[in-house]
Amino acid sequence: MTEEAPKQSWWRRLSSGLKRTSSSLGTAVADLVTKRKLDRAMLEDIEDVLLRADLGTEVAARIAEAVGHGRYDKSISADEVKAVVATEVEKVLAPVAKPLVIDETQKPFVILVVGVNGSGKTTTIGKLAAKFSVEGRKVMLAAGDTFRAAAIEQLKVWGERTKSPVVAGAQGSDSASLAFNALSAARDEKRDVLLIDTAGRLQNKAELMNELEKVVRVIRKVDDTAPHAVLLVLDATVGQNALSQVDAFHRTAGVTGLAMTKLDGTARGGILVALSEKYKLPVHFIGVGEGIDDLAPFTARDFAKAIAGIEV
Repeated sequence: MTEEAPKQSWWRRLSSGLKRTSSSLGTAVADLVTKRKLDRAMLEDIEDVLLRADLGTEVAARIAEAVGHGRYDKSISADEVKAVVATEVEKVLAPVAKPLVIDETQKPFVILVVGVNGSGKTTTIGKLAAKFSVEGRKVMLAAGDTFRAAAIEQLKVWGERTKSPVVAGAQGSDSASLAFNALSAARDEKRDVLLIDTAGRLQNKAELMNELEKVVRVIRKVDDTAPHAVLLVLDATVGQNALSQVDAFHRTAGVTGLAMTKLDGTARGGILVALSEKYKLPVHFIGVGEGIDDLAPFTARDFAKAIAGIEV
C-alpha cells in the first residue's frame, strides 16, 4: 500500500498541473465531436486544436489521422478522441522517457545545468540536490551563474536546505574558473555528484554560448570525461520558443537530456511532445509546481493521459 500512495499523489499533482493544457484540448475536442458525425472538416478542426496546444504539425496530423481511421460518417465520443490522443502522444514520448542515471564510477558525476534565465534552472538544481541527498549521495553545488547575485544567493539557500556545500564567487566573477575550482574541490572531497549552475542571459546569444563552451573546455582540464550529463531546463510557458532554445544549447553544450518546468502554468504543455518528436532527446524530469516534490522523473504514459485529460 505504501508503494501506491506517493504515485497517486504525483499523479494528482501532474494531472492538476496539466489541467490548463488538458482542458484546452479536451474541452475544445468535446465541443467539436458533440452532435456531429466525423468528416474531413471535423478532423481539420481537431488538428487545429492540437496545434494550438503546441503538439507540433507532425504529431497533430498523426493524431487527427488516427482519430479518423475507420470512423468516417460515424459519431465519436470525446472520450474516444482523448484515448487516441493519449495513445499517439505516448508513442512519441515512450522512447525519450529515460531516467538520469548517475554513473557510480565517476566521482564526482558532473551535471552541467543550462537554460535561459527564468526557466527554473537554479530551483531545479536545488530540487535535484535534495533528491540525490535523500538517495544517500554526497552532493556539491557550484554557483556558476555569476552574473546574477540572486542566483548565487538562491543556490546557497538550497545548499543549506540540502546540507550540500556550495562553491560560489563574487557576482561578476569568471564562471569557467569557478567551475574548475568546484570540480577540483568535489574531487578532493570525493563527492558523488557535482551540480553546476550556468548563466542564462539571452541578450547576446553568441556571448552566452561562448561562455558555455569555455565552461565545458575548462571542466575537461580537470576531468576529460566531464560533464557527464548536460541538463537543459526548459520553461513550458514559452511554447514554440523552446524549440530554438534546444537548438542553440544542444549545438553549444551537447545537451544530453531535458527537464521541463512550469507545466502547471501553461495551456501549451504539448510543446514537450513537439520537442520529443523533433529532437528525440531524453526527457529526465518534469516540474508542475514550486514544491520540492513537484519535480519528478518523467513517465510517458502518465504524461500522455494527463495531457489528454483522462482520469485515472
